[in-house]
Amino acid sequence: MKQGGIMARSMFWKVFLVVLVLLLTAVPALASEPATALDSLKQQLTARFSGRKPLQWGETVRGVRTRLDTGEKVVALTLDACGGTRGNGVDARLVDFLVRERIAATLFVNARWIDANPELFRRLSANPLFEIANHGMWHKPASISGRSVYGIQGTKDAGELVEEIERNARKIEALTGKRPKLYRSGTAYYDEVAVEVSNALGHEVAGFSILGDAGATYSAAQVKAALVKAGPGDIVICHMNHPESGTGAGIMAAVPELRRRGFRFVRMSDYPLK
Repeated sequence: MKQGGIMARSMFWKVFLVVLVLLLTAVPALASEPATALDSLKQQLTARFSGRKPLQWGETVRGVRTRLDTGEKVVALTLDACGGTRGNGVDARLVDFLVRERIAATLFVNARWIDANPELFRRLSANPLFEIANHGMWHKPASISGRSVYGIQGTKDAGELVEEIERNARKIEALTGKRPKLYRSGTAYYDEVAVEVSNALGHEVAGFSILGDAGATYSAAQVKAALVKAGPGDIVICHMNHPESGTGAGIMAAVPELRRRGFRFVRMSDYPLK
C-alpha cells in the first residue's frame, strides 16, 4: 500500500512537470500571436493596395463621411482627444457638462491620450452617452505616400497606415470590449486610397460638416457661432483635450440655443452616414 502511494505521488509530479513545461512553452507563442496576426494583416493590405497612386488629398476626399443621412433635427457632436506632449489635456468642465446635461457625443481618442488618462477613459467608455472612436495610434495624417499637412508627417505607406489604425483599434477593444467602427486621422486629412485602407479594416472614415473650433483655436464666441449654424444631420468637430481654449465654453453656450430650436444630440453610429 505504501509503495502504491509512492508510485502515485511520483506519477503526479511527472504529470505536473509535463503540464508546467507545456504551459511555459505556450506562453511565448500566445504572446506573439497578436503581433504575428498584425504583420500578416499588414502584408495582405500592402499587397492589395500595391501600385495605387492617390489623386486626392484633403478633408473631404472620396469616401469620407461628413453628414448623418437623415432629415431629422439631430446633430452629432464629435470631440477629438489627440494626445501627445501638448494634447494629453482634459477639458473637465466640458466633460462634466455633457454628462450632467446628458449630451451624447462621439469621442475620437488617440492611443497616447488613453495612456495619459486611463481612469477617465474607462469612465467615458462605460457611459452609454458616449461612443468611443479611433483617432489613431500616433495622430498621423492618413496617407499611403507619406504626404504631410500642417507640418505633420503622414503615414509613409499602406503598411504604416494599417499600424496607425489597427493598433489603436485593438487597444480600444482590449480596454472596452468593443472594436471601434469609426476612424478620424490626425489632422482629419486623407488621400482616397487611405480611406479604402480604413474601410478594409472595418472603419468608416469620419469627417465633419461644421468646423467647430478650428483645432481648439477659436474663442468661445466663435465656437458658439459655428455650432448654432447647425442643421439636420450636421457633424460638428471640436476638441476635448484643450481646457485652455474657448471650445468648452462655446459648446456650453450653444447647446441651450440648439435645444430651444428642437435639436437633439446623437452619436454618429445612431444614424447612417453619407
